[in-house]
Formats: sequence, structure tokens, C-alpha cells
Amino acid sequence: MADINYTGSMVSEFIIVGFPGLQDRESKAILFAVFLTVYLLILLGNLLLICTLAAHRCFHTPMYLTICSLAIIDITSCTTTVPTMLAVFRSTSYTVSFSACFTQTYFFMVLVCTESFNLLLMAYDRYVAICHPLHYPARMTIRFTLQLIVVCWLGGFLIPTLSLILALTKQFCGPNRVLQCYCDYSGVLRLACGDVLSISYVGLFCSLSVLLIPLFFIVLSYVKILISVLRISSSVGRAKAVSTCSSHLLVISVFFLTTAGVFISYRIPGTSVDMRVMGSVIQHVFPALMNPIIYCLRTKEIRGSLVKMLKKGKIFPGSK
Repeated sequence: MADINYTGSMVSEFIIVGFPGLQDRESKAILFAVFLTVYLLILLGNLLLICTLAAHRCFHTPMYLTICSLAIIDITSCTTTVPTMLAVFRSTSYTVSFSACFTQTYFFMVLVCTESFNLLLMAYDRYVAICHPLHYPARMTIRFTLQLIVVCWLGGFLIPTLSLILALTKQFCGPNRVLQCYCDYSGVLRLACGDVLSISYVGLFCSLSVLLIPLFFIVLSYVKILISVLRISSSVGRAKAVSTCSSHLLVISVFFLTTAGVFISYRIPGTSVDMRVMGSVIQHVFPALMNPIIYCLRTKEIRGSLVKMLKKGKIFPGSK
């Protein structure tokens, strides 16, 4: 297939390359098996987490609402891109229409923004619970938490809009091979005709703002939490506060460290395209895979309720 497909003189579809150095059938078969397994584990883990939180009234609290929202974001985010990745690994040349490619790009950015805001909300919830425990029941109600979750989603939908509109103002009349496993913003914008430097800077500014501003307030929240924990006289109270926050800190660290790793790798000279693509893919699927594992392993209440639910479903042999 030619590298350029025209509608008149314009590109009408894009070719998703995947890993440029892994185009043989055997490599693609291995990649397909690996990422299909990862995708199914992501769906299973996050759905089990959502079902566990929904089935037990003890989890109908603001903290667990934010965890449930994160699980929904993880499922939606991976479902936006991983099926495309699997299709790329199964075909010799996978094409996607111009509109479908930009739709995927937009929703990918939306969900990254929403996840960053949701992690900030989780940090705020823990800050109020530990630093202002007497005000927590009145301030962090179920209704208010749901409103904040809606605000996170609205912000996620609004912030990438400018970058998308600016990208759509450019003409795409040249190469249409996206060196990625799905339609990502930088990979598609790189194919636009003419100077896209100013648009790239706008996109970079939006990305850094969405990541660094929430990260600043998350760090600030946990610094204040640490100070409050050190002031707790009871060792049992300190242990409980640390246990409550440790899962959130692990989830936040996984998201921001993987994102930072990809950001840095793109700016290291000599990094191969395959390494950058792999880094981007790992950044996308690894947090979604790890989040339910972290909460199930690190949160005793969730782990116990999940085991009870599985036993009632007769999943374990010999259960009644």
C-alpha cells in the first residue's frame, strides 16, 4: 500500500505502523498475545474492583468513589487504544480513517487529563481526612465527591479541545504513516504539512500543565499529610494513616513516573523509535494494570471483601 492516500490532495486515512522494527509475523504474534493478555487482565482486575466497591455498602464513601472513578477511567482509556493495537499486530497494514484517528487522539488525551485530575481529587480526599478529620464528614459528602468527579471529567474533555482544533487547522497532504501503535497526538501532528512548531508548543504546554499542576498540589497535600501524621501521638493512629495513604501514593507514583519516563525518553538523543513506542505503550497500559492489584494487595478491606464475593460466586473450589 502506498504511504499516501488522497482525497483530492488530502490524506483521507492513516497507516498505524506499530513497532517499525518488529514487522515480521512472529514478532507481531507475540505482541498480540502479550497485549491481549494484558488487556484482559486490565478489564478483569478493574471490573472486579468496581463490582467489589459497588456490592458492599461499607465502600460507599468518598474515598472509594474516587477509586471506582479511577477504575472506570482505566477501563475506558485502554478500550480506546488497545483494540487498535491488537488490530495493528494482527494485520500487515492497518489503516484508520482521518476522522477516526483524530477521534481516538482526542479521547486518549481526554482520559489522560481526567486521570491526572482524579489522582488530585484522591490526594485532596486524603488531605481533608487526615489533616481536618472533624470537618471531613461535612466537607467530603457523597454528593460533593460526585460533583468533583464530574468536574474532573468535564476538565478532561475541555482542556484537549484547543490542541485538537489547532491540529485540525493544518493540512495533511504528505506521509500518513503514524509511528505508534495507535493515533497519538504528537505522532499524527508530525505528519501535518507546513510549520507545526507553534501548535506543538501549545500541545506541550497543555500536557505539562495537566501533569505538573496536579502533581504540585498532590505533593503539597502529602507534605501536609506527613506533617499531620508525625503529630499523631498514637502509633496505631499513625500506622492507620500511613496504610490509608500508601495505596494512593503507589498509584500516583506509577502514573507520574511512567509518564515522566516517556517524556524524558523522547528527549534523549539516539533513542530508537521502537523504544519510544514501547515506552508510550507501557505508560498507557501499566498504570491501568497495576492500580487494581495495588488496591487489592494493599487495602485489607477491599481484599477481604473481594475474597468473600468470589467465594459466594462459587469461584473457589469447595465453596458453598
